[in-house]
Amino acid sequence: MSEQETRALVLRYLEAFNAADHAGMLDLVSEDVAHDPFDAEREIGKEKLRWRLGLAGRHFGETLADIAVMAEEGGVRAAAECTVRGVYTTSADGLPEARGQSYAVPAGFFFEIDEGRISRISAYRNPVTWLSALGGE
Repeated sequence: MSEQETRALVLRYLEAFNAADHAGMLDLVSEDVAHDPFDAEREIGKEKLRWRLGLAGRHFGETLADIAVMAEEGGVRAAAECTVRGVYTTSADGLPEARGQSYAVPAGFFFEIDEGRISRISAYRNPVTWLSALGGE
């Protein structure tokens, strides 16, 4: 893929995230996608990603703002820097009690592209900053 096609693919993925369109997100990833969530170990496969998206959706309402997408020449890797704006709606195990806390934290996503699909997603946000916004330690 070209650099422009890769940027467009990543932007479609992030736009689907903002629309809470999990099916749309999953249409853009490979069957054996590697997902590195910011708060857990790597998970492999589209079904694991579907589960992770559903779990996050039960506890948080999140959108991405201030999105800047960058891609390397050749389009194999891309990155997106953004602000995650969210509301903690339902208490999750291991986190403080949900009371509708809102937060805005900087984040980064790193992507690998293979045969026109996203084959790796590595998400990053500072867990200390995020936990503090939720009212944790």
